[in-house]
Amino acid sequence: MNESRLERQIRFLLELDKLKHVLRQSILLDGSRRENDVEHSWHLAMLVLVLGEYAPVGTDLSRVMQMALVHDIVEIDAGDTFLYGEQSDKTERERQAADRIFNLLPPDQAAEIRALWEEFEDGDTTDARFARAIDRIEPLLLNYYTQGKMWWEKGVTADKVRSANYAVLADGAPALEEYMRRLVEDAVAKGYLPE
Repeated sequence: MNESRLERQIRFLLELDKLKHVLRQSILLDGSRRENDVEHSWHLAMLVLVLGEYAPVGTDLSRVMQMALVHDIVEIDAGDTFLYGEQSDKTERERQAADRIFNLLPPDQAAEIRALWEEFEDGDTTDARFARAIDRIEPLLLNYYTQGKMWWEKGVTADKVRSANYAVLADGAPALEEYMRRLVEDAVAKGYLPE
């Protein structure tokens, strides 16, 4: 028996519950535990809402917020890939996950939501570049305000943080780049981030 449109939508939404169990490398500000993907995606959407005034002219903040909400859905299957770790099979794992997860939806919604995810991944539009920059800001803030706990635990150095973040910030959120650079350099000066 064919599933109705509503049944497919509900099945997709129930599948998203699994994101609550995908743990990221960042820890919460109180240091009690690692952040999960749902918390991260919600926090990103809030960063877009609050910091949207710093987006490049012409940025569609509604679209950026949608990307913030969908960008990590593939991690249900692919898992979280540590930004400062091995990335070699990330693209293939995430594409396979996208094929399965987005296709739970009715075809029109599957295409629409997957297009948002692909736009974020490709980073070719102003909206995607701003979304990608905001995606880098959230863990930088969490690492800084936990005194670099996960940077130290994972052996992350200042050079790795600079090379993984500065170009993305400059490209997507130039109005926020200098603030984030100062934050990283202050983390080095305070011993939160090893040189």
